[in-house]
Amino acid sequence: MTLTFEVDPAVDRALRDGVLSLWADVSNAGGAVGFVPPVTPEAIRPALLKHLVAMTEGGTRLLVGRDEDGEIAATAFFTFNSHPLMAHWVWLYTVMVHPRHQGKGYGRALMAAVEHTARTAEGFEAIEAIRLTCRGGTGVDGFYARSGYKEVGRVPDAIRVAPGDDRDDIIMLLPLA
Repeated sequence: MTLTFEVDPAVDRALRDGVLSLWADVSNAGGAVGFVPPVTPEAIRPALLKHLVAMTEGGTRLLVGRDEDGEIAATAFFTFNSHPLMAHWVWLYTVMVHPRHQGKGYGRALMAAVEHTARTAEGFEAIEAIRLTCRGGTGVDGFYARSGYKEVGRVPDAIRVAPGDDRDDIIMLLPLA
């Protein structure tokens, strides 16, 4: 089983619904992608719309991974910095693999596709690094470290998952140059 990746797919109803479904399923399985369970696709829709608007404005790009059935199985959003002193690196947001594909190597494939995109895709020529943040206490920082990212900062207790459950905001960087 493999994923096929596409940068900047056409945004239509099927894409929107597929990303919303993925985002809800990842969140409800405990994935740290901006929401806590239980959450519905409708509750996530405003966050997706922000990404889509930024895509139409040219500040965000989408990488989608599809499984062998053509279903959206993975995503990552690249957001370019508008500040000229930070234009040499991009943010990576909403990195997700559908829970039904956990353990198949899709996460590693997604991160390899992210790096490949940042190194080779049109519009990324000046990009020298990828920066992301992740929620402490999930172990995902170890996954990103195995993908070549280095922890470059940590804000203790910056993410409040629930009353009495505060997590570190971990900042990670992958240099490309």
